[in-house]
Amino acid sequence: MRPSKVKHSKVRNTGLLFEFLLRQITADVLNKRDNSKAAHMIKKRFNERTELGKELALYNILINKKFNSDKKADYFINEVVAEKRKLNNSTLKREKYNLIKELKEEYDLQKFLSSKVKNYAVYASIFKLFEYKNISPAEKTESHFNLVEHVTTSKKNNINSSLSAVLPKDEDLRIITYKTLLEKFNSKYTKLNYPQKSLLRAYINNVSNTNSLKEYIETVTPVIKRELKKYSKNLSDEVVRIKLKEVIKSTDKFLGLSKSNFVKDKIVVQTMRYMELLKELKKSGNKKQKVI
Repeated sequence: MRPSKVKHSKVRNTGLLFEFLLRQITADVLNKRDNSKAAHMIKKRFNERTELGKELALYNILINKKFNSDKKADYFINEVVAEKRKLNNSTLKREKYNLIKELKEEYDLQKFLSSKVKNYAVYASIFKLFEYKNISPAEKTESHFNLVEHVTTSKKNNINSSLSAVLPKDEDLRIITYKTLLEKFNSKYTKLNYPQKSLLRAYINNVSNTNSLKEYIETVTPVIKRELKKYSKNLSDEVVRIKLKEVIKSTDKFLGLSKSNFVKDKIVVQTMRYMELLKELKKSGNKKQKVI
């Protein structure tokens, strides 16, 4: 019998479910919700005693582990898939069913699963190899070599290093969520002001509202341009003033949004850079006023 084409399911992908819950916790923390339902779900559903927790560890090790040769990567992937087969499948299905049921009760599932995830194709490939035994040779090959390519590609950053195969401890949940989503900003900006924190909040709230981030950027861009123009007048260095004028002109290009609701991370980072520049200009202006 010819194997049928298999489909990836976000709502059944253990790695993605954990990722979305992790983002929801961060949104809850920023919105000062002390009793996070998402945090409770992670503590209850993803731990070393549950089959879901054990499967998550296998997802994470495939996402994070790197090798310098295809041969090692190939062997490694086969070993991880073999470990997945050792899990109690009936228990795993029951735990996943209960988690999905709880998610549906607490959240709008469509919105909950709507945000873009880095390495989505890798998560989908893992899911297919984990979930389906009767998979066509073509699909199995494609999924397998997607993973080989990922495992042999060197990391450009280490944002997700805290989510290695080690399962999260309860007391580390807050640290993990902040580190995962905010590290890219913390590495560049030591102290965020109110506008930067607002941008960050809009970015993280995008987990549950795909329009909120776009609306925020569309609102804040004219303000940034106006403020940059205002403070550029105080610059005494002609060369710096000319360069800043070019920067102001470029805001529309860099912060221009497409018709899609999705906002790319690079636009958020660039907006943060403009805010950082504006913060430095204001600081410089205040120093001059104090001297006077």
